[in-house]
Parts: sequence; structure tokens; C-alpha cells
Amino acid sequence: MAAYADLEGLMCRSQKGDKSAYAELLRETARLLRPFLLRRLSVESEADDLLQEILVSIHKARHTYDGLRPYRPWAFAIARFRLQDHLRTHYADHLRHAVDIAELQDILPNDVTESPFSYESISGEVARLPEKQGAILKLMHHDGYTAKEVARQLDMTESAVKVAAHRAYKVLRRKLER
Repeated sequence: MAAYADLEGLMCRSQKGDKSAYAELLRETARLLRPFLLRRLSVESEADDLLQEILVSIHKARHTYDGLRPYRPWAFAIARFRLQDHLRTHYADHLRHAVDIAELQDILPNDVTESPFSYESISGEVARLPEKQGAILKLMHHDGYTAKEVARQLDMTESAVKVAAHRAYKVLRRKLER
């Protein structure tokens, strides 16, 4: 047997009233669409529920299938529209239940984004870093240059500057946590 039955033939036969062809068409359509949905939805039961809704939509729209075009793109178009509707509803529901950030002001401490360290307070530790790492941190945090500008000044790639800065941050973090 081929990967999928002759869906166009099954649809044409079912439009003429063949109930067994229609049952086979729905089974094969479900087999075709289920992997498509599972790749896009994280919960299997959610994919199965949506698959049932898609099959109902296909049932309601079966009179629009003209038999001159392939069945799979027609079915996938319906599936994509139903998936978009589902996701739109799903995310709108999450937004309705989201916490307003203004409400967090009363919960969070005032200094939640402030660091107890400034460049000046740790400059002694920065001076003990390897020369290039120290220069990078000084240029970025004391002088306010971007990684791209520091790369140009030190004749390095921007990636190399970011990697060196990251390594310097790790060393400083370990020293300052003690």
C-alpha cells in the first residue's frame, strides 16, 4: 500500500455518498494531519482535540472540494487556518491571565535591577585580570563603548571581544562571590 490512499478518489466517492470511502478518507486525513499538528503543539491531547476540530471543518467544507486539485493542499489549508485560530485563542487566553507588570512594582524591592558593584568598586579586581580582558571591560563598562567599537580599537573580531568579556565576567563573579 502507498504511503497514503488515493485521497482525491476517496473524496470524490464520498461526495457521491459512499460512506465507507468517507470513513476511510477521514482516517487517512487524520493520519496525514496528526504529525503536522504534533510538530506544532507541545501537548499531544491538544493536537488530538484540534485534529477533531479540523476533521469537522473538513466535513463542513467538503462541498467546496472540486476534485480538480489535489486533496492534500486543500486539507492542509483548512488545518493551517484551524491551527492559527487555535493558537490565536490560546495566546489571547494567556494574555488575559498574565500579571500586569505595574502590579509587580509593589512586590519587587526597589533596587531589584541595581547592582551592589560599580566599575569603580571592582576596578582593583579588573586590574588583576589578563591585560586584554581588563582593557575590554574598561572600554565597555567604564568608557561606555560597544563590543563592536572595542573590537575595532583592539583589532579583534566582535565575537572575540564578547567571548573575552564573558570569560572575564566569570572570573570576576567567582572572585566577588567569595
